[in-house]
Amino acid sequence: MKKTLYGIPNCDTVKKARTWLADNGQEFEFHDFKKQGLDRATVAHWLEQIDWETLVNRKGTTWRKLSDDRRAQVVDKASALDLMLENPSVIKRPVLEGAGKLSVGFSAEQYENLFGDWPA
Repeated sequence: MKKTLYGIPNCDTVKKARTWLADNGQEFEFHDFKKQGLDRATVAHWLEQIDWETLVNRKGTTWRKLSDDRRAQVVDKASALDLMLENPSVIKRPVLEGAGKLSVGFSAEQYENLFGDWPA
């Protein structure tokens, strides 16, 4: 299965993940969800694999800029899905799909564990 890294290009964590993948010979497609968008089916598929509370970055600027009322409305998978489609920047980045288990965020150790002895 092809690997797709979802994020935005100016995010430092996404940059680190892209560099790690390239340096370790992993072929992947980059999907800039600010420019290319996200569809409901993709995000719903993620939510089948990862808890919504992991995908919604409540420490980020986008979350903090939401009104108190809007934040209070995010209480379950359905409301989180709607928020992530309205504001893709609220998604914790990067999201890596196609390398086995869906991966959210980045650390070198996390990717080393994820890929193990996988060929590029």
